[in-house]
This record gives sequence, structure tokens and C-alpha cells, in this order.
Amino acid sequence: MLDAATLIGNRDMFPVLAHWAFFNHAGVAPLPRIATDQLRRYANQAQMQGYLNSSWYADIESLRKLCASLINAHRDEIAFIKNTSEGISIVAGGIDWQWGDLIVTTAVEYPANIYPWLEVVRSRGARLEMVPEQTMPDGSRQVPIEAILAAAADPRCRVVTLSHVEYASGQRHDLARIGAFCRERKIIFCVDAIQSVGVVPVDVQAMNIDYLSADGHKWMLGPEGAGIFYCRRELVEHTRPLMIGWMNVINPQSYGHYDYTLKSNAGRFECGTYNVPGLLGLLGALTLIDQVTVPLIYARVQQLLDHLVEGLTKKGYEIVSPREEPMRSGILSFKSHGHSHDQIVLKCREANIEIAKREGRLRAAPHFYNTEAQIDQLLSVLPFH
Repeated sequence: MLDAATLIGNRDMFPVLAHWAFFNHAGVAPLPRIATDQLRRYANQAQMQGYLNSSWYADIESLRKLCASLINAHRDEIAFIKNTSEGISIVAGGIDWQWGDLIVTTAVEYPANIYPWLEVVRSRGARLEMVPEQTMPDGSRQVPIEAILAAAADPRCRVVTLSHVEYASGQRHDLARIGAFCRERKIIFCVDAIQSVGVVPVDVQAMNIDYLSADGHKWMLGPEGAGIFYCRRELVEHTRPLMIGWMNVINPQSYGHYDYTLKSNAGRFECGTYNVPGLLGLLGALTLIDQVTVPLIYARVQQLLDHLVEGLTKKGYEIVSPREEPMRSGILSFKSHGHSHDQIVLKCREANIEIAKREGRLRAAPHFYNTEAQIDQLLSVLPFH
């Protein structure tokens, strides 16, 4: 069992610490050594002997169980996907639509959770309602849950599709409350969890989630191109695969015997050969996440963000992200009203500090292994107002 305290500031496990104060895990995270070790193992074995005597597919099945445990699902409900867009597209293209069906989302979603639904609007005659973000009395930017539920109360609402955590504001939606609302009304509940899995506890059963998609390259600390898709067991056989290939079927290795019977589990959504190196890297990263545990990771990230908020407030920055539970996340967005955000990002990068700019805001997203000293380093570079 890995001890979280020994990993904080650990340059051996997280080599990026030797070069960067990296606060953009909401973008593309640097890989921990445990993940790159898996990639090297794959490369060495592929170079020397190819697939002979490899354990790769057995390891991928171990990853499936680990992913299921991470979100409180069953392994039969987990499929591997290239990215979040693919998972959401499976849902958008895999259910039966009726003309006039309503899809409810927010007006501040990452495009991966917008364009698949716009295609349903274009091709199937559905309607898309995008609930706007509002400025709250405390100055934070939020999409009120009451507004989402009011939109979803429309009797034609077929799907509610939300990011668990909004990428620009960092708002975390109360999925348990929204999921209960949807389940009671037989509304499909689809979640983009790329900004939460690995840093915020996710329980698909307690949250009544029907479908969930998340690429592994952010908070899960895995490589790009290797993600997870969850389909609730009761919906598996009612959801058409997005693509069909040799692996969707029950006997994929019976090459000369064609039996077009789809698998009865989420494996039916996997159409062809896996991104083996990517999934092995994800296995390494999630082994670390699993041993540290997400609740401890979340608590540690909140300590870092509280320290950052204190310093930002003293320097006169506007905090955009909600800071009250249950809306906190691993993202802290803030604004300068006297300095160019582009120049601030550039100045930080010149000091080997990585933050991001999203939708007119600065965004910091530390992980549990970052240190308070690195937060102080960021604060020292940010100009006063």
C-alpha cells in the first residue's frame, strides 16, 4: 500500500516535480513513473518478442476490474474507449430517439459533451436545451441545480447530460440529486467524468448514473487515448454499439466462424484491437490512485487549493470557482482585472510553472503530489493588483 504522505513532492515517483510546478491536471497530466514503467515494459517486450508470452490482455482485464472498483460498478459494465467523445457518442448514437425528444445540458460544457448531441438534433429531430451559467452572490460562476432540474422537468426530456465538473469554472454538480431526479422520471442520465474520476469520489450506483465517459489523461494520470466507458447493466443490451468490428461479438477469436451475436456485457462497445500501451499505462497510474485512495487525494487537493485561495485573495484576484461543498472540485478558476491573462500564463511558464487559461479565466489544477512550496512559487510569480 502506497502512503500518500511519502508521495507528496516525491521526484522519483513523479519526475515532473524536478522541472515544473505543474498545475494543469485538468488539461493533460504528466505521467507518474509507475505509468511510464508500464509503457517501457510494453515497448521492450514488443520490440524483443511481440505478443509471444505477453500478459497484456490479462493485465487489461485487471484494469477493467480496477476501473469498475474506482466508480463502484461491475466489470461487465466497463468498456475501454479512445476518449470521452467516443463514450458520449456511443450514448448519443445508441439509443432510440423520437422526434421532439429533449436533451438537457449546460451552456458551459466542454465540446465533447455538446457536438454528439447537436448531431442528434440535426439527424433525429431532437431538441437541445443548454442551461446558462450565472454569477452568484459570492461572485462564483455556477449553473444552478434548480435550473437544470426545471429544464429536465419538461415531459419530453429524454436525456440529461452533464460534466461532473465543469472544465472552465470548476463547478462540481450534485450528481446524486440530479441522478435521483432522472431515475424517478425514467430520464437517461449521462455523465462526462473526465474532470472528476481520480480526484473526486464517483459512485455510479449512488448517483444513479446510466452512462459515464472519462479519458484517463487528466486526473487519472494516464496516457492520452485510453479511457473508460460505463454502461449500466440494465441498459447494455438496449444500447447499440457506435462501431462494429471483430471484437463486439461473443466469440471474437473464432475467426473463421461468423456469429454476429453481440456480447452481453459492455465489451459489445469495443469494436477492435485495444490501445494496449495506453491501457497498460493507465493500469499503472490507476494502481497508484487506488492505493492512495480518491478520498485522500480529494482532501489533499482541497488543502492545496485552500492555500492558493488565501494567497490569491490577498493579491486581489477574483475567485470564480465555487468553494462550498458539494460544488468544490480539483479546479480553481480565478481572474485578474488588471493584468493580461495571456501574459500571466507566459510569465508562469517562464518560471517553470504551468497553469491554463480557459474562457477568460486563469485555471489552476494541482494534484495530490504537488506541494505547498509550489503553490507559494505560483503566488510569488502572480502580480499584485
